[in-house]
Amino acid sequence: QVQVQESGGGLVQPGGSLRLSCTVSGLTFDDYAMGWFRQEPGKQREGVACINWAAVDIVYMPTAEGRFTISRDNAKNTVTLQMKNLLPEDTAVYYCGAGSSPWLLCHGRDDSFNSWGQGTQVTVSS
Repeated sequence: QVQVQESGGGLVQPGGSLRLSCTVSGLTFDDYAMGWFRQEPGKQREGVACINWAAVDIVYMPTAEGRFTISRDNAKNTVTLQMKNLLPEDTAVYYCGAGSSPWLLCHGRDDSFNSWGQGTQVTVSS
């Protein structure tokens, strides 16, 4: 049984930073690309940043480019999203998920993952 636990969200002022972490169990972590996604109320979940198993193929969606950094630690089954220069429009629940390739995962072309966690709320507000 795959289990996903996201953490690190919170309330931050515009321009601030947060570091999100996701730990996964129940799958062979380094067999999968991993990704961070976010969902605002009433909207579909969207890809933010995705990384392949070896951390050499990384995709950033336009909203994340230049501000967010995704990384992973295969020894700890963990994927991290470092976010800086946060904007109010970054407010959302953030989730992590797994898939076959970073591009397919981030662009919503790989919907095989169905073990979503509770997510972690990020609120950017003054």
